[in-house]
Amino acid sequence: MFNKICTLARGIKMGCCGCFGFAFARIPKRPARPYAHIGNHMSQKFLQNEEVEDEDDYSYNGDVTDTGDGGDGEKRSPTKRSEEILLYRTQHGLICREFPVKETRTVIRLEDENGNKMVNEYVRECKIGSGSYGKVVLYQSSDDGKHYAIKAFHKSYLLKLQVAPCETAMTDVLREVLIMKMLEHPNIVNLIEVIDDPTTDYFYMVLEYVEGKLVCEGSGPPDGLGENKARNYLRDIVSGLKYLHSHNIVHGDIKPDNLLVTATGTVKICDFSVGQVFEDDDDELRRSPGTPVFTAPECCLDLTYRGKAADTWAVGVTLYYMLFGKYPFLGDTVQDTYDKIVNDPLSLPNCMNPLLKNLIEGLLCKDPMQRMKLEAVAEHAWVIGEEGPIPQYLCWCKHKVFPGKGLMETE
Repeated sequence: MFNKICTLARGIKMGCCGCFGFAFARIPKRPARPYAHIGNHMSQKFLQNEEVEDEDDYSYNGDVTDTGDGGDGEKRSPTKRSEEILLYRTQHGLICREFPVKETRTVIRLEDENGNKMVNEYVRECKIGSGSYGKVVLYQSSDDGKHYAIKAFHKSYLLKLQVAPCETAMTDVLREVLIMKMLEHPNIVNLIEVIDDPTTDYFYMVLEYVEGKLVCEGSGPPDGLGENKARNYLRDIVSGLKYLHSHNIVHGDIKPDNLLVTATGTVKICDFSVGQVFEDDDDELRRSPGTPVFTAPECCLDLTYRGKAADTWAVGVTLYYMLFGKYPFLGDTVQDTYDKIVNDPLSLPNCMNPLLKNLIEGLLCKDPMQRMKLEAVAEHAWVIGEEGPIPQYLCWCKHKVFPGKGLMETE
């Protein structure tokens, strides 16, 4: 059945970037970008969704799109369901943290004696990147001396930026905050504090500072990272993502740009701006994050899809990139990229490690029903290697049930 659908996809007529023939290919309104397209031809930076800064320091790198629910309002969107579930969990103390995220309702913007800008007790040092909808700045706390990465937003901007018929960017940011308030895991960036002063336009997320690099930084074509480093990184990615999936959270945008490496080599997953939450294992979605080269085949079609399986495909694309320094499916346009993802066979070197080849083929299986599950990835012989099984994290919500057990155990 899936093969028939893929064949039909070849015949879909695709037009400009707003109407490729895929129901989710509507790009939301956002400020003019430096990589503006001409006709159907989008820059490679758009296809790969690399960070490109806007002159006004606003950034939209999520490219969130939505298929909608038919416009009749009868069906609730996955986003609304996620918010309801998250609010319920918060109100009933169903969070997976030993200590809650600090919430501050006052913003004091000052300068220190050296003329450095301050937000409350945090002293600004430099801009270190752009996250979804906002800039990321390095600050040092005058209280504890530690460095923190702070995502800064203007609420008025978020409220104006439409990402779906009835949703603004503020919806995504607030959902990201609610998700991160739930989480605590060694392979996920930790949310420390939320600063939201109702009398100002400023909104801040204070995150742990990962003093390292992106997973694939400096690993450009043609060399890649090598098997050993790719294996170590993959083990951390799988550990963090298994934790999310076990709590019925879909990340929705797994890619090297959202995988930070600490100075000691630990990978941490970041950016939950397009994440979704479910009450049970029914992770059906219609809304796609829309990062073209990491999009699963089923997300390229006018179909609902399973969020966890789409996350797993993105892990496969990330592993491929870590190993080879290039993407498995990349065209000159968004249309061409989607067509390759859906229809082109996976190409792997004949001389590669047979175990690794088996793993990549399992992760990048085009049929989501046959695609390798994360549990099987964690138990795969290549992943285990000489390190042994991936340590299983006993999260805080289970730790409360089994207080005598340690937080890290092997499977």
